Amino acid sequence: MVAHLCCSVDAGYFLKRLKEEFKDEEIIGFFYDPNIHPFSEFKLRSLDTKRICEKLGIKYVEGEYDYESWLKAVKGKENEPEKGSRCSICFDHSLEATARFAKSRGEDTITTSLLMSPMKSQEQLNSIGKVIKRKYNINFYAPDFRKKGGTQKQQKFAKEMKMYRQDYCGCIYGMWRQKRHQEVIDELFSPITKQILPSSIEEKLLIYTKRLDYEEKGIEYKILKENFLNYRLLQGVVKANKEVVDSYILFYSYLERGVRGRVEYIKDGVGYFNRMQIIFVTLKKFNAVLNKTYKNVKDIFSSPPNVDEEISFREKITHTKYSLSPIIVVDEIDNKYEVDIKVKVYPDVREILIKL
Repeated sequence: MVAHLCCSVDAGYFLKRLKEEFKDEEIIGFFYDPNIHPFSEFKLRSLDTKRICEKLGIKYVEGEYDYESWLKAVKGKENEPEKGSRCSICFDHSLEATARFAKSRGEDTITTSLLMSPMKSQEQLNSIGKVIKRKYNINFYAPDFRKKGGTQKQQKFAKEMKMYRQDYCGCIYGMWRQKRHQEVIDELFSPITKQILPSSIEEKLLIYTKRLDYEEKGIEYKILKENFLNYRLLQGVVKANKEVVDSYILFYSYLERGVRGRVEYIKDGVGYFNRMQIIFVTLKKFNAVLNKTYKNVKDIFSSPPNVDEEISFREKITHTKYSLSPIIVVDEIDNKYEVDIKVKVYPDVREILIKL
């Protein structure tokens, strides 16, 4: 039997029940979800689903991330609500791929962990399963493991197994509907520096990869959540003599509006602006404090310091942990500048991994 898998939370309890019902059957987990956006989220969900399969002794196969084919399949259905026609097309897309995969391996039955999700319509899935059965001459097994407290048991199992819990269905259209009132949709934000930002998918991917290492080494751990002040730089432009100059704007640099002014004085590579508490720092000073060897400001963008290093630098320059003053790294400090920084600073929650 080939079980199409959508995420670890739905797959875990679903596969556990399948194993109990089919003790002598080989079950292959097929993770096929090209609807998931962005790709880093696809890899994170695949990572955690693979982990659960290995714990349950189930063979795991990651399907192709064929995002373009999915986009073509749902074209024109972008504004459909959850459980609408776009979801039906998405289910059909995934189950067809599962059927083709099963046939290529000589398997005669497929199923899907989507049946376990309280967010998905079992009626839709059963209807599509019947079509797939006729089209591919393959059995579609559609158990209802939600009954008799199954959904509650699923959540308990997910908690016990410390699974990754995503907070949106998966596709970009569903995400936009679910998160459109948020300050920032982190999943749609990627810095040009490719820096790993707090509460980003990339940070979660690091955490859940590291926990695999902990488990392999037998290290006890917990994944906790903490409230913090998040930050996203949306745009930053620095001009001197009306010409844009190379600049690197540090994490937590906040400015209410664009401003013109001059550097009042410079001390030890740090220049203090006469407006909005802006601080300019020479590249030489930046390198010295962080023990870096950047050749010029442009060089920073190819291999930026991590956020913790930037915050550490901020504390050393401003002498406070709570500074939101703009700190801007330049090759050399000029006399006059125009600065325009657009950011979002907002309360958020992040996951942290700790050893016990």
